[in-house]
Amino acid sequence: MSNPEPNGNIIEVNNLTRKFKNLTAVDSVSFEVKKGEVFGFLGPNGAGKTTTINMLCTLLYPTSGRASVNSFDVATQTNQVRASIGLVFQDTTLDDYMTAEQNLRFHAYAYGVPAELREQRLKSLLSMVELWDRRQDRTRTYSGGMRRRLEIARGLLHHPQVLFLDEPTIGLDPQTRNKIWGYIHQLRRQVGLTIFMTTHYMDEADANCDRIGIIDHGKIIALDTPTRLKDAVGGDVITLRTADNAAALEQIRQRYHIEGRIQDNQAVFSVSCGEEFLPEFIKNFTGQISGVSLRRPTLEDVFLKYTGREIRGEELSANDYIRMVHTKRRR
Repeated sequence: MSNPEPNGNIIEVNNLTRKFKNLTAVDSVSFEVKKGEVFGFLGPNGAGKTTTINMLCTLLYPTSGRASVNSFDVATQTNQVRASIGLVFQDTTLDDYMTAEQNLRFHAYAYGVPAELREQRLKSLLSMVELWDRRQDRTRTYSGGMRRRLEIARGLLHHPQVLFLDEPTIGLDPQTRNKIWGYIHQLRRQVGLTIFMTTHYMDEADANCDRIGIIDHGKIIALDTPTRLKDAVGGDVITLRTADNAAALEQIRQRYHIEGRIQDNQAVFSVSCGEEFLPEFIKNFTGQISGVSLRRPTLEDVFLKYTGREIRGEELSANDYIRMVHTKRRR
C-alpha cells in the first residue's frame, strides 16, 4: 500500500460531482482531509453528505471530478481504496447469528489479514472495546452500545488508514458515547488513524473534530475548525422571550443595526461582548420581556447560520443506500 499524499492530505476531493438523472446530489465539491485528523461532515437531510461519503468509499461512482483516498483514485483504484478504509454504518451490518469472534474472523478472511496476525488483532481489539469476555456470545444478545463497539473493532481489524463513521453513536446514552470516543482516540494516538465522521450530536462534533465541513444543496458552504466556525457566528447569542418577537427584532435592527431571527418562538440575535451589551439593552428596550438568556455560540448556531435550518434526520440508512446503489449505479 502506498504512502499518503506527500502534502499530508490523506483524502483529496476536487470538483467532485454526482448526478441522478436531473438531480445534482453533489455539485463540484472540493476539500482535503489531513492524515491523522478527525474530520466532521455535517449537512441537513438531502444535502449531499451521504452521496459524497459513498463516492469516497467506492460505493458510488462520481459523475465527474476526482477524489483520492490514501493516494488511490476512488473511481479507478477501488480495490486499493477499499483496503485503505474501514466502514461503520449507522445501521448495524453484523450477522446476528454469529458470535463476536466469528464476525471479526469473517471480516479478517475477507480482507486477507495474514493468519499470523489475525488472532492477535482479534484479541487486542475485542479487549480494547471490552468485549473479550463476550466474544463467544451471538451478537443478537448484544446491547446497542456493544454492537457499535464491535462494529468499530471490526472496521479496524485490517488496519485501515481512514475510518469512516456514519453516526457512530446515534441512539446511545452519553456514557456509552464517551466510552466509544475514548476507544477511537486511543487508536488514533496509537496508529495515526484518520477519522471521517458524520453526526447529529453537535456537542460530539465540537468535542472531537479537528475540522468540520458543512454541506448544503450539494455544495460545501463552510469548512474550518469548530472554534473558528463558532466565532464566525458573530459573538455571544442572546435569546429573548417577548410579547411580540417580530417587533422586538425590528427594534433591535433599527437601534443596533443587528439582524436577528425568530427561533422556537423566541427572538435570537448575536452581539460581541454580550455581558456588557445586555444590561444597557434591557434598560432601553421598549417592549415587554418575559425572559432573557446569554450564551456562547454553539455548532447548532453555526449550522443554522449557514443552512437556515436545524440538523435533522440522515439522508439514507445503509440498507436504503445499498438498495439505491443496486438500481442506480452507473459508470
